Amino acid sequence: MLVGEFNGRKVQEAKALLRSKLIEAGDAIMYSEPEKRVVSRSGDECVVACTEQWYITYGEAEWKKQAQEYLSSINFYSDMTRHGFEHTLTWLNQWACSRSFGLGTRIPWDEKYFADSTIYMAYYTIAHLLHNEDMYGGSSTSGVTPEQMTNEVWDFIFCDGPFPKSSEVSQLILNKMKQEFEYWYPFDLRVSGKDLIQNHLTFCIYNHTAIMSKNHWPLGFRCNGHLMLDSMKMSKSTGNFMTLREAIAEYSADATRFSLADAGDGVDDANFVSSTANKAILDLSKEISWMEEQLGADTLRIGPPSTFADRVFVNEMNIAVKMTEQNYQACKFREALITGFVGLQAARKWYWISCGSQEMNHDLVWRFMDVQTRLIAPICPHYAEYVWRELLKKDGFVANAGWPAADAPDLTLQSAKKYVEDLIGSMMKLYNKQKANLTNKKVIGLIYVKEQFDEWKIECLRILQNNFNRETRCFAAVSVILEALQSSSVNQGKDFRQTQKLCMPFLKSKKKDAVELGARALDLKLPFGEIEVLQQNLDLVKRQVKLEEVEVLSATNPDDRAKAGSHVKQIEQNPPSPGSPTTIFLTC
Repeated sequence: MLVGEFNGRKVQEAKALLRSKLIEAGDAIMYSEPEKRVVSRSGDECVVACTEQWYITYGEAEWKKQAQEYLSSINFYSDMTRHGFEHTLTWLNQWACSRSFGLGTRIPWDEKYFADSTIYMAYYTIAHLLHNEDMYGGSSTSGVTPEQMTNEVWDFIFCDGPFPKSSEVSQLILNKMKQEFEYWYPFDLRVSGKDLIQNHLTFCIYNHTAIMSKNHWPLGFRCNGHLMLDSMKMSKSTGNFMTLREAIAEYSADATRFSLADAGDGVDDANFVSSTANKAILDLSKEISWMEEQLGADTLRIGPPSTFADRVFVNEMNIAVKMTEQNYQACKFREALITGFVGLQAARKWYWISCGSQEMNHDLVWRFMDVQTRLIAPICPHYAEYVWRELLKKDGFVANAGWPAADAPDLTLQSAKKYVEDLIGSMMKLYNKQKANLTNKKVIGLIYVKEQFDEWKIECLRILQNNFNRETRCFAAVSVILEALQSSSVNQGKDFRQTQKLCMPFLKSKKKDAVELGARALDLKLPFGEIEVLQQNLDLVKRQVKLEEVEVLSATNPDDRAKAGSHVKQIEQNPPSPGSPTTIFLTC
């Protein structure tokens, strides 16, 4: 404020002081009304009642500072959730906490009022000792009465207080309750709706910091949105509505869980899709049929895994185990479904196609069934238990079997597999373009490989490497890169405009690749031998592209280039480079 009685004060402070002054002088009265029409769950319109009310001042400076510091250590599983809590702490202040009827805990200093607890999770840890393991309040096996649970007892259990020597509760029971609390607290995760961030969940954070020691403060909160049904808001009035019981009756428990996992991982509203649930029934049923077929087959290849396809399949399973574990730990159930089931299905299909007439390896097929069953168990437990015990004839329950062991993923092998997949895709696309001219003739595919870049390209890659941020995947300014190019060996004794004309298309292409794929796109050579990998997959390439014969040739070998005949100009027009071979189709 710049003028008047409250000159020099903040507007927020002056408002409260001015309001008090006007009311005391009789020039104003307190008046409240809802921001908009409020309708209760019973359908009645609500009005504001002028009643006595207790407030908790959550915005108190020291308390707020403590809550903000604690916030930085909590795992929220989402940046959006974290931002929601951070924003709430900036404005949350006085909050009404009492009411005169309904369920709740009596306020100790004014017992005619009730209040909701926001740290009731602590009570869960000992409730079974007080209620005969009956959440609805059965008699206590410990013999403890509500009157015996004094403040001193609660302080001992929850707040590291001294042992309550005057308590009528036996030392054995008190120690047991404290042991239970210490075992379960701090809780690892609280899951709730995102609409509670601005009230109940923030209260939970505040009150834990106020009442409990730091080593008992919660470790994680995960918030979710509402649930849509087939991309529309659920509404009884429109008929787009389904209860959990109805979903289970319609699709089964596991197919419902499958579709719920697929509905979405973030704080945005999830979308339960009926067609996904129906497809889950089909997919899981087909998987059981496939397993039954494999378990009864005698055509699987016996012996240790030895082929390129075997090694890739092992690696794909290792990747699935590691990635799915990370996704479950991060509560990313849709991603876990993709890596632990959908991705594994794709890996198995690629393995089956790759093996061709060699057949799949017996041990790897069995490992696949074991791994996939364990990975899908948290989402489809009934299906997994059936497979585990009835098909695989395993002892016990898959829920107790533990997470499958897996070696560290071989990223080089993963890159080699993707290289083969990409090559087959590009060859099929090129072949489909040219096959009209190749009809009724024997078609041979020549794959020309160059495993090293030209010197000028190597220099360009080094320039990009020196000006690339691996963490942000961003490059330095274009002017910086051009300056480095101008002073490089590529430009020695040349007109820089000619150097730019030569290098800029390559630089732009590699910059784009690096932004998408990361620093490995700027490597001077591939981490595997292209010719060796292609030689190991000639039969696969031939079968997939539907060629009579395939040869892998060196683009730098004159004898190999001569095999292209008059088509050798294609090598010159589209020269191969590491990771990007040139394909020529010939007929004979």
